[in-house]
Amino acid sequence: MPFSPAGKYTPFTPVHLPDRQWPNRVHERAPIWCSVDLRDGNQALAQPMSVAEKLEYFEMLVAIGFKEIEVGFPSASQIEFDFCRRLIEEKRIPDDVSLQILCQCREDLIVRSLEALRGAKNIIFHLYNSTSPKQREYVFGASREDIKAIAVRGILWLKQHMAALVAEGSRIRLEYSPESFTSTELDFALEICEAVTDVWQPTADNKIILNLPATVEYATPNVHADQIEWMCRHLTRRELTLVSLHTHNDRGTGVAATELGLLAGADRVEGTLFGNGERTGNLDVVTVALNLHTHGIETGLDFSNLPHVREVYERCTRMEVPPRQPYGGDLVFTAFSGSHQDAIKKSWPHQKPGRPWDVIYIPIDPADIGRTYKAIIRINSQSGKGGVAYVLETEFGYQLPKLMHKEIGKVVNDLADKQGTELTPDEIRGAFEREYLHQPAAAIVLREFRTTERGAQVTCEAELTLRGDTVRLTGQGNGPIDAFVRGLATTGRVPACDVQSYSEHSLGSGAEARAVSYIQLKLAGGRSLFGAGVDTNIEVASIRAIVSALNRALA
Repeated sequence: MPFSPAGKYTPFTPVHLPDRQWPNRVHERAPIWCSVDLRDGNQALAQPMSVAEKLEYFEMLVAIGFKEIEVGFPSASQIEFDFCRRLIEEKRIPDDVSLQILCQCREDLIVRSLEALRGAKNIIFHLYNSTSPKQREYVFGASREDIKAIAVRGILWLKQHMAALVAEGSRIRLEYSPESFTSTELDFALEICEAVTDVWQPTADNKIILNLPATVEYATPNVHADQIEWMCRHLTRRELTLVSLHTHNDRGTGVAATELGLLAGADRVEGTLFGNGERTGNLDVVTVALNLHTHGIETGLDFSNLPHVREVYERCTRMEVPPRQPYGGDLVFTAFSGSHQDAIKKSWPHQKPGRPWDVIYIPIDPADIGRTYKAIIRINSQSGKGGVAYVLETEFGYQLPKLMHKEIGKVVNDLADKQGTELTPDEIRGAFEREYLHQPAAAIVLREFRTTERGAQVTCEAELTLRGDTVRLTGQGNGPIDAFVRGLATTGRVPACDVQSYSEHSLGSGAEARAVSYIQLKLAGGRSLFGAGVDTNIEVASIRAIVSALNRALA
């Protein structure tokens, strides 16, 4: 019998707001956008961005049109501090862009953060402290008054220590976040926001930013909208306040929560490109902005070359945009269904200059974001590399690494060009296996391979046919792959190479399962290419992948 969650989980308490107004509103303008890619997004990466990658990413965010960019937590580490200083000292920040940093409500951290910001023209100083009942009980053992006092002291310290920067010409705005706002009692969230505003004393020229984060998404988007509308109604200085949203995606509805929160009265949105962030991610700014774009609303953000934005994002973050990700994924403008493809094909000619966009199944003109429509039923010469990889995986179980998609895409497209027809799945598999697994007239053929281990060192012995000659080699290394590559180097008859990446998976299941390995080699001169190998032994499959890559290099 399935486990019943009723006794373990409790439903989220809704907001009593019987006269809610947001359901009857429509989006009429874009919010103020703030990118938190370089802070919230970067801290969620398994391998945080290098300084060079951060600089490139920052410049891309500026080019897209972000006017507010959170660049880090300079009091948390020297790397974050130095990055902030470099942006300022190298004059990389346009005059109309505000540099935002995050800081806890501690005097020493506030002082350190201000040191990092010295010389910046426009600053958003983002202070926060946790406010939810469970944070108060489990983490801090503190009362409401204690938590409110932390926030108020933080604002007082900031006002005291920022005076020198203001005297030097910096414009400093305050952003305050009651962290875990959506799981905090609304009356207390309002109380602490009012207390902070009392101390800060915002003006029409320097409004306070009250950021109301869904630090963890616990409720449905309509409840989030009710919380935002309740706060907007009850803030006593609403006209001097920018209400900001910062949603996460734990329930998979971060975009919906943000869109309804904007209907509820919010002015500003924080998020990341493609939703990178802790756990299930932050808000995907690309999706929200382009959703507004499809309703005819100017967003102020330029995603006219979304493939370039994605390329920089994937390279700098080492994350991948999923193939079905709205707007940016490989398969977004791909119709596998014959009926869908037919409807798109028939509606496309009806699009005329000056008429509203109305192509069936495609809510945005791909050209608006630098993309094109590619329909895949069978792969032809116009098909994308993602489609080729998709067919190989879904039809035959080959799960090619992302970086290999471009290689196999070119192989298959060249074949389609040569034949002048669409390719069936079997033809695609044949092209893949000829290129990587069963290479005709291969210069190198693996005959035997075995290893022995002694402590941390592996010794391999192999027999190859190399351009018709039998060659026996021995190599030692920290594993079979390393030992084999070192052994190859002793022959003097194959290109020098280094292993750049390795992945493997099983092909099939049960007693008949085989292992598939994919290895990327880097050759002298910087060229890199993949090889693939299949064997019942995973160790041998990886060696076959190296031989495959070398045969491709020699060919």
